[in-house]
This record gives sequence, structure tokens and C-alpha cells, in this order.
Amino acid sequence: MRISIFRLIAFVAVFLLTKTFANAQFATLSPEAKVSLVTFGPGDELYSGFGHSVLWIYDPVLRIDNAYSYGTFSFDQGNFYINFMRGYLPYSISVHPLGPQLDYYRAENRSISEQVLNLSIPQKQKLFNYLETNYLPQNRVYSYKFFYDNCASRLAVALKEACGDSLIYKGYTHEKLSFRQWIDRYAFKQNPWADFGMDLALGTPADEIATPEQATFLPDNLAIAFTDARMKTASGLTPLVKSTNEYFKAEPRNYSGIFAPMNVFWALAVLTLGITYWQIKKEKLNFLLDKILFSIVGLAGWLLTLLWFATEHHDTKWNYDILWAFPLWMPLIFQISRKKKPSWFSFLLIFYGFLLLCATGNLLKHNYVVIPIILILVIRVYYMNNSLSKIPQKG
Repeated sequence: MRISIFRLIAFVAVFLLTKTFANAQFATLSPEAKVSLVTFGPGDELYSGFGHSVLWIYDPVLRIDNAYSYGTFSFDQGNFYINFMRGYLPYSISVHPLGPQLDYYRAENRSISEQVLNLSIPQKQKLFNYLETNYLPQNRVYSYKFFYDNCASRLAVALKEACGDSLIYKGYTHEKLSFRQWIDRYAFKQNPWADFGMDLALGTPADEIATPEQATFLPDNLAIAFTDARMKTASGLTPLVKSTNEYFKAEPRNYSGIFAPMNVFWALAVLTLGITYWQIKKEKLNFLLDKILFSIVGLAGWLLTLLWFATEHHDTKWNYDILWAFPLWMPLIFQISRKKKPSWFSFLLIFYGFLLLCATGNLLKHNYVVIPIILILVIRVYYMNNSLSKIPQKG
């Protein structure tokens, strides 16, 4: 009995000491402390193409210079790309001085702006404690969701936790666009191939209109939302943003190459039409082009199928590109040759022709880039169907 009481007393003592240490481990900010939202413009890489945001806490008295970023990941982690595709990519919060980051982003030609926040001393302290708590090793890692839980949206959560009911924050209210339209605004002009790839991977959930708070998954929208926000004070409502400092204005970056998806696929469509016309005119019976083309189409379809059914990505489900990227072309296309044809192959062509017709309802998703792709597929389906009568029936 005495041993049990001793253990209980020891447990309570350890718990209280641990709690006291946890509450005391964070410094008490001085009245000179400053809190800012720093926004960095888009970069050239796919992962940086939508910009970045950090919360910066600077206290000259305590010599604190902490820029908190929720956008840290590592290529060194095992199975990085597999985890990314499956939706299990872990991101973490990191803390670094702001100065070296400013030099880095300037060198990358990425705009830099600072919004100094109009917070009281207790609110600054609560925000600092919240961020430091998140930075603890046991809290540092989180499951990244591009649209719903990312490096920008987490900063709004932190601010609301620190300010509570004193904050009037509505998110980005200037426009109502779908998630896909927001992506297009950044990627279509800067990196059209990345835009095509993302459009191909995303399903119909990406076409939902983002709510004002969801729209702040983009750092630029978050900065505007902070500008629009208000704080309740004893003297009335005041702007959340006290002042803005533009550190660097980047040069505009637009894709200037001629090998954009639209140009490339239209060139391939013209080339395919020319080859097909020559084959029909010369009565050439050859399915090598079809085996290459529909193998690629089938593999693309299997990839979309995996993204739909085998990942945690909500936004890759219900992807109707699978109509033209028909998975079963790989391996069904290898069942036809100059010397044999399955009896069911003509029905496959009819069925796929119907799928291509249905796929035309999805053209706007890709900014019409899919038009030449479907045209290429229609041309080769016509050629294969026209050639069936010249192939011996498979026994």
C-alpha cells in the first residue's frame, strides 16, 4: 500500500514537473517583438510554382529571428515519389532565420513581400507558443494535402488559434474559382506541361468551387486575405496588417518555348493524319504506330486508375480522362497484327469510339489540349477499323 502511494506521489510530481517544463520552455517575447507574414512568389520548379508563405517572429531584444515554414520536405526520405503519388508524403515545419531565405528567393527571381501584423503582446506570445509547440519533434510532421492542408493554409490556422474571437477573418473573397482554375492561373502560362500533367491527374473534385478559406491554399490569396482581415480592439476594428514592405519584385515569367502541349499535340495530329493517309493510299497494313500509341494511352489509363482507386488523394478520383485513356488498351492492342485479328476486336473499336465521343464533354478541363489527342485517337481507330477486312480471321 505504501509503495502504491509512493508511486502515485512520484507520478504526480513527474507530471507536474513535465507540465511546468513544457509551459516554461518557450521564451517570453519582449514588447519589441514583431510578427509578419512573408510571402514568396512562384518559382520555376513544380513544387515551387505556386509560391510560399512563412510566419516570421523577430524579437531584437531576445535576438529571436524565426521564420516558421510548413513547407519542408526531403527527397532523401525513402520512396519519396511513391509516397507522393499515394498521398502519404510527409511535410514538416522548419524554423530558420529570414535573412538567408531572402537572398535565396531573390536569386531565384521570386517576389518577396512582408506584412507586419497588428497583434497585441499577448497575441504575439500565443502565436509564438503555438508555432514552437508545432515545432516540437513529436508535432513537427504532418500529412500534406495540396488543396486543404499546406504551407499557406496552416498559417491561417495558427493565427486564428492565437487571436481567437478577436480576429475577423473571411479568407479570400475577391473571386470564386474552382481549385483547377486556380492552378491554371499559375501553371498554364508559366509551365504548360506541368499544367497539363496536373489536369490529367486531377478528377472532378478539383472542379468544385473553393470556399474563401480554401482559396488561401495559394500564398498570394492568403496575403490578400490577411490584408482584408480585421482585429477587434478596445478602440474598435483595426486592420490585421499594420504595414507592408516589398523586399523584391520578380521579373514576369511566362513560358516562351514553342513546345507547349497544344503545339506538340497538334503537330502530332497532323503527322498522324499524314501517315494514316499514306498507309490507306498505298494500302500499307502496319500497326506499329498503333501499338506504340495505344500502349502509351493504356499506361496513362492505368496510372489514372491507380490514382483513383489506390491512393489517398481525394482530388484524383472520378477522373473522366479515363474515357480516352482507356486502360485495357494495354495489353489488348497487341492482339492485332497483319496476320491475325480477334473476332471481338471490331466491337472493341466501336466501344472505344463511343468512349471518345463521351470524352469530348471533358475538353474544357485541359484548356482544349485534349482536342488534338482525341483527334489522333479517332484517326487511328478509323485506320484499324478500315484495315480489319484485310486481316485473316484468328482461329
